[in-house]
Amino acid sequence: MARMSTAAPHDASDGLTPFERAARNKMILGLFIPLQNGAWTPSLYPRGTDWTFDYNAECTVRAEELGFDLVFGLAQWHGAGGLGGEMRFRENTQDPLLVTAGLAALTKNIMLISTVHVLYGWTPLLLAKYAATLDHMSNGRWGMNMVTGIKLEDFEMFGLQPIEHDKRYEIADELMNVMKTLWSSQDNVDFEGLHYRMKKGFVSPKPIHGRPILVNASSSGAGVEFAAKHSDLLFITRPAGPDVFGLLKEHNTKIKQQALAAGHTVRTIINPHIICADTEPEARARRQAFIDHADPVALDNFYKFITGGDTVSWKGAMRDDLAVGGNMQMVGTPEQVVEKMVKLHDCGIDGIQVNFYDYLPDLEYFGKRVLPLMKEAGLRL
Repeated sequence: MARMSTAAPHDASDGLTPFERAARNKMILGLFIPLQNGAWTPSLYPRGTDWTFDYNAECTVRAEELGFDLVFGLAQWHGAGGLGGEMRFRENTQDPLLVTAGLAALTKNIMLISTVHVLYGWTPLLLAKYAATLDHMSNGRWGMNMVTGIKLEDFEMFGLQPIEHDKRYEIADELMNVMKTLWSSQDNVDFEGLHYRMKKGFVSPKPIHGRPILVNASSSGAGVEFAAKHSDLLFITRPAGPDVFGLLKEHNTKIKQQALAAGHTVRTIINPHIICADTEPEARARRQAFIDHADPVALDNFYKFITGGDTVSWKGAMRDDLAVGGNMQMVGTPEQVVEKMVKLHDCGIDGIQVNFYDYLPDLEYFGKRVLPLMKEAGLRL
């Protein structure tokens, strides 16, 4: 049975939204909760990580108590057997929209971000209503990661025709504009667009802070343009190349300049898998154990999945890295991990969305050994 958080609720008298409160930190801190079996790592090495609601609730509650700013749920659509192998990697996948509704009742402060494939059968009115309801259930802490889809199999699963990459963002932009109108209008809304039609649409109650927290994840020109116009938070990926931090700084600077040109501020966040231990050899040996025990079929299929489609975000992913998981990896002592976080901040990155291999014990170690060093480094208040 999932327990409720013991964290005291934030004092709302500061007048800040939950996102504004998190952004006071030099490094926003999020947890990538494991809504799929195997989470991010197609490995058979022993662990307790589980995809069930109770396990994810325990992770979320503990993250809130440790002071994390947000949790984030991935959405996946796979057929029977998932991505295959002995572990049937990601066959069991929970819907993050419904999970965050349950988490809202167990938490007080932490932001709850759901991934939604907005082109898989949603209408602006229905999604705007769901979003406003979840916003109230969470007292303004709910957010939506808007995904337009990358896999042909997804569109076929929903009985839809595939849509070209940039066209998907054009449709999502229209959908977003309609939802913003519904969240703000005190009257019925009529709309006749290129992709959506609506007569006398209306949503009430309105979101508490005007609209939910808006997130998306993209490295493409069309995706970044969408984020520069709409998003509070943009998930970016590590560029392929030897000078990772230099490339990240260049990429991050372009994104923020583009957002400012659009009259908007967007903050960036990246996803590291953290493998931390008292000594560097111990941490590196643990990482190697995940690779040595990789489920070969699941890993091959995961590699094809993550680097396939028309996404540009993961084209440089390495097979061994995907055996571990995360868009980048921080491996070493607590001090070494925080040094890498400082480098990310110096590149202009505003936050990290971390994942672990054995979530609950790894999260506890992170809270005990890494978080105090983040505060000493000035990354966390």
